[in-house]
Amino acid sequence: MADEAKAKGNAAFSAGKFEDAIKHFGDAIALAPDNHVLYSNRSAAYASLHKYQDALRDAKKTVELKPQWPKGYSRLGAAYVGLRDYDEAISAYKKGLQTDPNNDGLKSGLADAEAAKPRARAPPSGDSPMGGSSPFGNMFGPDVWVKLQGDPRTRPYLQQPDFVAMINDAQKNPNNLSRYINDPRMMQVIGVLLGVNLQTADPGTEFEGEDGHDTEASSAPEIRMDERPRSATLTQAASATAPEPEPESEPMEVNDGEKEKKMRKTEAVKEKECGNAEYKKKNFEAAVSHYSKAIELDGEDISFITNRAAVYLEMGKYEECIADCELAVETGRSLHADYKLIAKALTRKGTALAKMAKTSKDYDAAIEVFNKALTEHRNPDTLKKLNEAERTKKELEQQEYYDPAMADQEREKGNEYFKKDQYPEAVKHYTEAIKRNPSDAKVYSNRAACYTKLGALPEGLKDANKCIELDEKFVKGYSRKGAIQFFMKEYDKALQTYQLGLKHNEGNQELMDGVRRCVDQINKMNRGDISADDLKEKQARAMSDPEIQGILSDPVMRQVLTDFQENPKAAQEHMKNPMVMGKIQKLVSAGIVQVR
Repeated sequence: MADEAKAKGNAAFSAGKFEDAIKHFGDAIALAPDNHVLYSNRSAAYASLHKYQDALRDAKKTVELKPQWPKGYSRLGAAYVGLRDYDEAISAYKKGLQTDPNNDGLKSGLADAEAAKPRARAPPSGDSPMGGSSPFGNMFGPDVWVKLQGDPRTRPYLQQPDFVAMINDAQKNPNNLSRYINDPRMMQVIGVLLGVNLQTADPGTEFEGEDGHDTEASSAPEIRMDERPRSATLTQAASATAPEPEPESEPMEVNDGEKEKKMRKTEAVKEKECGNAEYKKKNFEAAVSHYSKAIELDGEDISFITNRAAVYLEMGKYEECIADCELAVETGRSLHADYKLIAKALTRKGTALAKMAKTSKDYDAAIEVFNKALTEHRNPDTLKKLNEAERTKKELEQQEYYDPAMADQEREKGNEYFKKDQYPEAVKHYTEAIKRNPSDAKVYSNRAACYTKLGALPEGLKDANKCIELDEKFVKGYSRKGAIQFFMKEYDKALQTYQLGLKHNEGNQELMDGVRRCVDQINKMNRGDISADDLKEKQARAMSDPEIQGILSDPVMRQVLTDFQENPKAAQEHMKNPMVMGKIQKLVSAGIVQVR
């Protein structure tokens, strides 16, 4: 999320990790390219690295996105100062003051730019620091605040009013530097501006000059204007360069409120960890207490809320669990939290509703919430819980609708319509009978007969199979199934069905007649006594049978079929193998292989 990346950028900037800050602000911009604050913050980070062209580009984008925002002009002016284009800097500050005439940052920036402009045109001086123009004066230009803020040794001094006043005085009149030369903080400042550590150096320490000769540390080396790194102007609080999480605040100025907020977040995480530990020990009351404290300390982290909801779920306090889940979803949406966290909260709510439904018998609410969770994130666990809820709901509905007496009445009505050859009406009543009593095998058998009359053979086959599944000794089921398979011209399968039925009732005439019909048809096919159209239809149907496909794709069987055509002696040896013989018979019955 853009807010998370921005927060990381602000933290990196505050730690002086400007390259990391630029990266994080860039990630945030990729997610929210129209957010002017992000460009402003990245401009500040570029300026801190003296990359003023990049800082200028982002500052211009800031002003373009929000022309009425004063901070954008502060960024623009600071970037121009870093490039030593003081005319443009002055113009930028003045434009900013038109939007906010009382903005202290813009006023200070304008004053610094106007003061730096004549100094930039003045020739560099080589006089001594204690007489005439000070060579240290150039160091105290408008970029001094950037350097002091960027160095961890001097950054804390910026919070000290007397230090800020001292640097301001040195900026206005470099010759006043002699007043503060004995202040160790000023020596530290000079060291930072020169790039050396004067505070820790001994008085006799020497530095190597450009010509290879040694000069004493008490006399600082001359720095020409064109050799100093370019920097942007900061105000007394260095506000013009620091990025802010919002237009009215600056992350580099950590006020008491921000410190307290950070401390509260840290304490909240500790409470969460304690809650996790208690949860694992099944000390649920203690876990709830810790999670509640975490929520009080930091109400923006919805994981604290969902964790407490999980405890309530374990405790059987479903109403409290649901309330926490709803709070987590509401809070998460307002903060644009990760959709996975939203889905997690919704799934937990659905789980609580499903547990409550075991008593109320109302699974609709749980199913609705699970579906909402899946729209946020398609989690396998959520999908499994949804399927369980839907299956339980269906079972409950069947139980509530169950009435064997009503089922018998509907079956009799179906029989009456069947006798009148009104098969669609018969199917309607048989279906109602099945709903009333789904374990009655006879109803499935009767509906299978209707489907057979209507030519809906696949539906009839399903009912016949269900009939046999419910009562494997119900012979009529085998008769129905065999007849349907016969009509589908699957004579070998029909023969197997009739034979299986005869195992339960050896003398059943209907089954015996079915066997005879199948044998006659199989013999006709073996003799080739079948029309070409019927043969093609049978072969096409057989080729869609997975069992036939398996036989034909078997390398051993392919060799056997080749031997039948080319090597009769080898074919005779194959016929001695019962397994091979059985597969050959299936191919013959399917019309794939013909015996002449």
